[in-house]
Amino acid sequence: MQYDVVIVGGGPAGLAAAIRLKQRSAELSVCVLEKGSEIGAHILSGAVMDPRALAELFPDWKEQGAPLNTAVSEDRFLFLTESGCFKTPGLLLPACFRNHGNYVISLGNLTRWLGKQAEGLGVEIFPGFAAAEILYEGARVKGVATGELGISRKGEKTAAYQPGMELHAKYTFFAEGSRGHLGRQLFARFPLQRDADPQVYGIGLKELWEVKAERHQPGLVLHSAGWPLDADTYGGSFLYHMEDRQVAVGFVVGLGYSNPFLSPYEEFQRFKTHPAIRQFLQGGKRICYGSRAITAGGLQSLPKLIFPGGALLGDEAGFLNASRIKGSHCAIKSGMLAAEAASQAIQAGRAGDELAAYPEAFRSSWLYEELYRARNFKPWMSKGLYTGSLMVGVDQVLLRGKAPWTLHH
Repeated sequence: MQYDVVIVGGGPAGLAAAIRLKQRSAELSVCVLEKGSEIGAHILSGAVMDPRALAELFPDWKEQGAPLNTAVSEDRFLFLTESGCFKTPGLLLPACFRNHGNYVISLGNLTRWLGKQAEGLGVEIFPGFAAAEILYEGARVKGVATGELGISRKGEKTAAYQPGMELHAKYTFFAEGSRGHLGRQLFARFPLQRDADPQVYGIGLKELWEVKAERHQPGLVLHSAGWPLDADTYGGSFLYHMEDRQVAVGFVVGLGYSNPFLSPYEEFQRFKTHPAIRQFLQGGKRICYGSRAITAGGLQSLPKLIFPGGALLGDEAGFLNASRIKGSHCAIKSGMLAAEAASQAIQAGRAGDELAAYPEAFRSSWLYEELYRARNFKPWMSKGLYTGSLMVGVDQVLLRGKAPWTLHH
């Protein structure tokens, strides 16, 4: 099957790219492969979203019914001790932790909405099909192949067997999320990380709860640091009050921790017993849960975004603002920038080359400026809670992210 652009991954980055391509030219043929059973199936819901990129993609997103229904009503940042907590005064709270104008959302619902918009524009979406292999033509990527379906656990073909499909494209976008299966192969084949810092990873665990009405405060955004982690272990936690009495509670641990006995899952369970957190969950019930890798290196660790015949989007590349604990708006913007570069190239009769306009557009965008201001957050916090908190305050509050130095991982 031949397309102008094939996109691997039906998350915010991949869908935003597909939508932007069709907005630029309805004649372009665009295909999205999503390994989940449906769009949104592999999205961990519960997020605070900056609507800036969405507003660029759909200026009338409110009129179109985008599921951003709960505006942030209050920000709290707590330093937890084993039995108590200290609330950071609003005047001392860095801008990166302020969420006025943002929304507490179900990211799964937003992704499903984006999928419907993409299909409405003529994008072909294939859920339930995982891209299993990258196809090459000489030195360039020419597409992907899906895996075979209907194989028994013994490796034998069943009556439901379907062979894999080859999808060829002028350009192939990879938007699988952090540590994507095919993305790792691209990093091994092309020198994408050569001029960047090593990537830094974390693990995020998240649960969605249905809480009692009297404990629900729609729009409340709570972030915390400290207990149960020790001062030398990078990590933090959050609790977001969504609509319909739902609360997303999560825990993040940097994967550079030195204690071999530390279990992020067990620390998450301890975190929920803290009085400042337990008060919201008491009497409620957990609806669903999950975990995912987090690509947290920031601007210094961003790889080369392009290679012959394709590009990296969203969390596949590492477009995450660790200081804001936000990546959805970054993913959407990266997808839009890549799509605009591909659209221009295809209209100019090009195919299979490097989309140099994509990283050039990124460097002149507000996304680059945002990640630049946040670039020292993770390196400072890796030096411990107390030193890191002090220096992040200097970097973000006093210097507003424009320090004359850049720390490295």
